[in-house]
Amino acid sequence: MFKHLLVPTDGSALSGAAIQMTITLAVENGARITGLHVIPEFHVLAYGSEMIADNEERIIQSARQRADDYLGVIRRAAAEAGVECNTVSMNRAHPYEAIISVATEQNCDLIVMASHGRSGMRAFLLGSETQKVLTHSQIPILVVRQSTSAGEPPGR
Repeated sequence: MFKHLLVPTDGSALSGAAIQMTITLAVENGARITGLHVIPEFHVLAYGSEMIADNEERIIQSARQRADDYLGVIRRAAAEAGVECNTVSMNRAHPYEAIISVATEQNCDLIVMASHGRSGMRAFLLGSETQKVLTHSQIPILVVRQSTSAGEPPGR
């Protein structure tokens, strides 16, 4: 059914659940996966040019290392399951745009991504990359939601 799955990660535990779902689907369908981490664009909020140059390089290196760590989780999980995998990291101000762009460029036929299950005002104020992908993507999306404890409302 699905032959190429995209799984974006932000390194969170919920992204980990989406990764495991992606691996399971890939094994069941004989599909390959592409892992994606979107590195936020660097924005300057300081004064003094010497501060900016020094801090910018350290921040960029740290962000690249985090991206490699997050994508390493996907590579290892895929390798353990015998699933073909490639990974991509890119800088973009709006992660949802990167997700849709990579899914299209890589010819993915399903995007598997996590959602924190925020609703109402919390979703409005915090935004939702998942919601933006759902709104703008032409590619099918499987949303992995946060599990809830008994008696606890979703999104808590």
